[in-house]
Amino acid sequence: MAIKAEYIWIDGTEPTPKLRSKTKILQNGQEPPIWGFDGSSTNQAPGSASDCVLNPVFTCPDPIRKGDNILVLSEVLLTDMSPHPTNTRAPLAEVDAKYADQEMWFGIEQEYTLFQGSRPLGFPDNGYPAPQGPYYCGVGADEIYGRPMVEAHMSACLEAGLSLSGINAEVMPGQWEFQIGPASPLEVGDHLWLARWLLYRVGEDFGINATLDPKPAKGDWNGAGAHTNLSTKAMREGYDPIIAACEALAEKAPEHVKVYGYGIEGRLTGLHETAPWNEFSYGVSNRGASVRIPWQVEVDKKGYIEDRRPNANCDPYQVAKVIVSTVCSALESKGMV
Repeated sequence: MAIKAEYIWIDGTEPTPKLRSKTKILQNGQEPPIWGFDGSSTNQAPGSASDCVLNPVFTCPDPIRKGDNILVLSEVLLTDMSPHPTNTRAPLAEVDAKYADQEMWFGIEQEYTLFQGSRPLGFPDNGYPAPQGPYYCGVGADEIYGRPMVEAHMSACLEAGLSLSGINAEVMPGQWEFQIGPASPLEVGDHLWLARWLLYRVGEDFGINATLDPKPAKGDWNGAGAHTNLSTKAMREGYDPIIAACEALAEKAPEHVKVYGYGIEGRLTGLHETAPWNEFSYGVSNRGASVRIPWQVEVDKKGYIEDRRPNANCDPYQVAKVIVSTVCSALESKGMV
């Protein structure tokens, strides 16, 4: 019996890549093969040598088409089977393998904003809604906008078998969040990219556009981030490695900010629960710090930390790569593994 395999990949659009997808008909039970596409139409190749390769890396049930149909997340290769320059998964795989013994886990809190037309869902045609405050984790038609779409997206992620761990309404009208993890570095990236694709695809059915713009509404409104929770085995067993990880992130702060998403200066202003983009700080229970140590972690003397700097539009592969490199190399050098 024939099934539909939706091949999904990340393109070469700058400064923030987009998701692309197309359908291949397979026989039920057939392993998804490598496939090709026109890279000149995705900012990944010139027209004179346009062929690029799709290499399947993660497959799951398709909750949109249902049945035996599948989603096929693919990395992009050159025709010599080497990673394409826009392929950020392959470098992460190398770093992840190097530090696999430290068993790093990630949990990413993906914020996003629903738009209908040119304004966030819940914003009146003229002017602005009441100031932020009652919308976060709120309830009621006067405070919450887009819940049917959000619920449909949550169900789709669960049907696909993604490691979705929760959702909530955020601080601004029309702004929501879903969480992926805990998961390994590669898994959190794979699952987050597929969850984003499902968000856009579900939005088509509701006539609503979801954006990862880090500052979707100018003025006195929270931006949209991808707060990244992280821990190694040593951090989950003791407090000294947690402090060492924070200090390591401080030393490499500029390097991290460069890959935490385009437009980060507009979001990390020091206001709206952020630290300034060009300063680094960490503290217990401090949502105005670059890195937060949850209060229960200080009490338990073990656990995880939250890097609050990544933008909603970040590439989770790049975020995971730089964090694994920084934290794991520092703990290794201090003998904390």
